[in-house]
Amino acid sequence: MKTILSILIVIFGGLSTITAQDTAKFQFKSEVIDYGEIEKGADGLRVFEFTNTGNAPLIIENVYSSCGCTTPSWTKTAVAPGASGKIEVKYNTTIVGPIRRTITVYSNAEENPKAIKIKGRVLDPDEKS
Repeated sequence: MKTILSILIVIFGGLSTITAQDTAKFQFKSEVIDYGEIEKGADGLRVFEFTNTGNAPLIIENVYSSCGCTTPSWTKTAVAPGASGKIEVKYNTTIVGPIRRTITVYSNAEENPKAIKIKGRVLDPDEKS
């Protein structure tokens, strides 16, 4: 009985190692984009660039923002190992005040879901400091 149990442990351990070897992995240039202080109505488009550092194609299934004021778009094709992709985020800069948003990336990557963030402040030109 001990022999059978030992064999099963070795087989299942080996299978999990084989499965873990073929994974996609995100490596972002930056996981946080800081808009800094920008004027109301300024260009709100920013780009998160990433590389697939895994050894399997990376497929982004969906990207969600924590509010409707941020619109994401992303690389729709599979990103091969070693290749790069991008996630574009457009913030509505007509909304004055602080920017603190989370963008959630759903994919086949090892870390799923993956949270990336934007921050900053939209200034009202009518207000004097």
